[in-house]
Amino acid sequence: MHQPLGFRDLHRPDYVCRLRKSLYGLKQAPRAWYQRFADFVSTIGFQHSTSDHSLFIYRRDSDLAYILLYVDDIIFITSSHNLRKSIMAHIASEFAMKDLGPLSYFLGIAVTRHAGGLFLSQSTYASDIIARAGMASCKPSTTPVDTKQKLSTSAGTPYDDPTLYRSLAGALQYLTFTRPDISYAVQQVCLHMHALCTDHMLALKRILRYVQGTLHYGLHLYASPIEKLVSYTDADWGGCPDTRRSTSGYCVFLGDNLISWSSKRQPTLSRSSAEAEYRGVANVVSESCWLCNLLLELHFPLSRATLVYCDNVSAIYLSGNPVQHQRTKHIEMDIHFVRE
Repeated sequence: MHQPLGFRDLHRPDYVCRLRKSLYGLKQAPRAWYQRFADFVSTIGFQHSTSDHSLFIYRRDSDLAYILLYVDDIIFITSSHNLRKSIMAHIASEFAMKDLGPLSYFLGIAVTRHAGGLFLSQSTYASDIIARAGMASCKPSTTPVDTKQKLSTSAGTPYDDPTLYRSLAGALQYLTFTRPDISYAVQQVCLHMHALCTDHMLALKRILRYVQGTLHYGLHLYASPIEKLVSYTDADWGGCPDTRRSTSGYCVFLGDNLISWSSKRQPTLSRSSAEAEYRGVANVVSESCWLCNLLLELHFPLSRATLVYCDNVSAIYLSGNPVQHQRTKHIEMDIHFVRE
């Protein structure tokens, strides 16, 4: 630690000043900013969500307002125009801010309004990724992954530019925010960040060629009744050629809208397909419970029970009756969680 130039004491050159407040760029600055903002909005009636601490909720009788905070970027939603003006005036009196009008762009995601609702896309961001890879004129691919080929740690010779690979793979992870169709493919290439080979780079380039041909793809959000969540889950069995761990995935719909999805290799080995499928069921049930709690905090409680669809008969039987105790007792935590 050193004293900045111009503040050094000539008589005590080794001394440093003790800060009385946080400064931009310090490790604790983001936390200090969040606490400062949270303390202020609480004085005007907002409460932070227990499901998502970057979400603040305001309710007075029929008035509803939400603030979603990401560092110094804010999405502000209110139930009426007068309420919006009142709350924004309070915030503007405390912080320097700029009203950018109706939401059109947020953290690299373009928001387009249409007759049925909203369309979220990252076409500009996707084009930048392709250009960074030097593939702006590449031939598009019809699919993002070759399902017949399984990537392993010994696939081909070591790749000579691991930094580029990791940069592109990380960028593609952010692209999955509005592109669930590439989630599985991106998850596969991200498994080999530590020891990548030429075949891994070829798989990543195939994803980029698929994105090149589908730049106009995105996520549609339609106005629909909020009654229940519907979840779908699936898993392979021992699909990883190196560890023989299984990969499971899920998607969750609220009305007609896809609102959550995931594709992830399971952290433990499964000894049967039913076990692999059931771990996938436990994952989607956990996500569904979190979404139900979030909707409850947003004052939109669900009127009907959540449905979970799974295509494995043994896993379905286990959810209702934990049979074959000796063979399934090691996954009983998941079993009891799903049943509850």
